[in-house]
Amino acid sequence: MSWMRTGDAAHHLGISTDTLKRKMESKGGFLENTVHYNLGPSKNSAILWDVDRIRAAFNQRGLQARSQHGGCLER
Repeated sequence: MSWMRTGDAAHHLGISTDTLKRKMESKGGFLENTVHYNLGPSKNSAILWDVDRIRAAFNQRGLQARSQHGGCLER
């Protein structure tokens, strides 16, 4: 597992920190607490993200979107 702070995780995923945070289940997204990220003990604690699991979740969502719209996998 590759657990990283928000800024590092967003950089490795090629997205902004705001986009990453919007994907949290608590904000209506599909990334699950304790699976894809962990909150710290206080509200000011850093959020740690599992970059490998997030990348897999993004890939799964992309595959689903393409299959629903009949799109091909290559661009």
